[in-house]
Amino acid sequence: MSLAVDIVKRNQRKQSFDQDKLRRSLQLACLSVQTPEGAADMAARNACHHILIWLENKPEITSHDLRRKAAEALAPFYPEAAYIYQHHHQIL
Repeated sequence: MSLAVDIVKRNQRKQSFDQDKLRRSLQLACLSVQTPEGAADMAARNACHHILIWLENKPEITSHDLRRKAAEALAPFYPEAAYIYQHHHQIL
C-alpha cells in the first residue's frame, strides 16, 4: 500500500513517506534490544499497519509526529525498542 503523504523533516525539507524505511527502522530498534529477528520483523510490520491507518487522509505530517506515533504503536510489543526508536537522536 502506497500513500501520498509528505513528511516534513526537522530542517523543513519534505520527503515522501516510505513504508519500507519505517519498517526497517522499527525492526532495527527491536533488534538493538536483542529481540529475535522474526519477532522484530512481526512487531515492525504490526506497528507499520497501525501507522498506515493513522496516516489515512493526512497529506502531510512532521517527522516528529511520525516517530512519536510509531513508537506508540511499537510500545505494546517491545517498550524498550519503542523508547530507543523515539529517542535515538538524543541517545546517539
